[in-house]
Amino acid sequence: MKYAPVSNKNIARLKLPGRVGSIGVVARSPYCTFGNVEPNLEGKFCADSGTRSNRRFCSILESRNRPQPKMYYIRIKSHVFTYLFIVITPVGVTCLNRSSRRPRPLPPRHPRLVRRRRHLSRLGTTNRKPKIAFLFLTNTDLHFAPLWQQFFQNNEEFYNIYIHADPSSKITPPGGIFSGRFIAAKKTQRANPTLISAARRLLATALLDDPLNSYFAVVSQHCIPLHSFKYVYESLLLKPISDTRSSSLPMYRSFIEILDDEPQLWDRYNARGKNVMLPEIPFSRFRIGSQFFVLTRQHALVVIRDRRLWRKFRLPCLNLNSCYPEEHYFPTLLSMEDPDGCTHYTLTRVNWTGSVNGHPHTYRPPEISPQLIHKLRQSNSSYSFMFARKFSPDCLQPLLDMAENVIFRD
Repeated sequence: MKYAPVSNKNIARLKLPGRVGSIGVVARSPYCTFGNVEPNLEGKFCADSGTRSNRRFCSILESRNRPQPKMYYIRIKSHVFTYLFIVITPVGVTCLNRSSRRPRPLPPRHPRLVRRRRHLSRLGTTNRKPKIAFLFLTNTDLHFAPLWQQFFQNNEEFYNIYIHADPSSKITPPGGIFSGRFIAAKKTQRANPTLISAARRLLATALLDDPLNSYFAVVSQHCIPLHSFKYVYESLLLKPISDTRSSSLPMYRSFIEILDDEPQLWDRYNARGKNVMLPEIPFSRFRIGSQFFVLTRQHALVVIRDRRLWRKFRLPCLNLNSCYPEEHYFPTLLSMEDPDGCTHYTLTRVNWTGSVNGHPHTYRPPEISPQLIHKLRQSNSSYSFMFARKFSPDCLQPLLDMAENVIFRD
């Protein structure tokens, strides 16, 4: 809002939304008409020629018995093109009316419209439940879609699904709850910054799509749930994190693995060249961790707003054997921005025993059993593992056979 003195020959011009008041305004709207100067003022009121929508009005106000007081105008911009004219004097706001009749009252709102506006109001609506956004990052078909379908069943108001599928791969949409959940995607490649871009794209889409998305879980096409949806939801949103180390830690934190003592850390730090990461990222702040995590909304915003670290991690690697930017960007960023807001461990179980070419162990049908599910749930933290990878596509049927009695029975 701007204030400035005006001369006797000027008048304030405003754009204001909504109802027009009966004091201090002259307006062009369906509910107010132009008129003559009020009896307590003497002056001249004029309008130039043209259509009514293009008319401009002026007023020369002269006082008979005292010097002209200083007048001010207010200029307010609004998306509603209702033009209001006021003159502010030391004694108040003077009204200019064209006729003696009062402005017509606003017509009553349609009751259905009122109900809909109340329903959409974020301030007045109650019982708005937080949601978990599941972010599927894939370059093949979602082989375990039927298992996830059972996982999400009867919980539609508590989750959202977003899928980033590599457009260079021929992927068959699974349908069902996954129908229409694919977002605009770009080609991804392992050990490449494109995986970071894909995860950031998923986070940005979920943040903008629904303000109720409170946790953001990144999973792949090789991931399976280890618990029921009710267990996951209550563990994340209804069970505060208990930590005896400090009472000042936030109640809800991000579940992301953050490690700083891996033997290959120095080689990965210099994968883009010596001292390339400086000065933004000294080696003492460089971290490693799983690319599959569960972030709070606050940390998801930190990720998509970041530009400083992203400029470094998007640089091409010179040593491709030590280049895994997707395993470093997220742990390093959140460790630098809010280390106390992260648990430093992930909720996705991975078996690195006997890994080949940087890939974790892949479970096959003969290994699938209730004992395996119970073993994969076990963790060293106060939280059980909630997801696991990596499973071959032909594990679907054995997993479905024990879903109801083992996986979703907590």
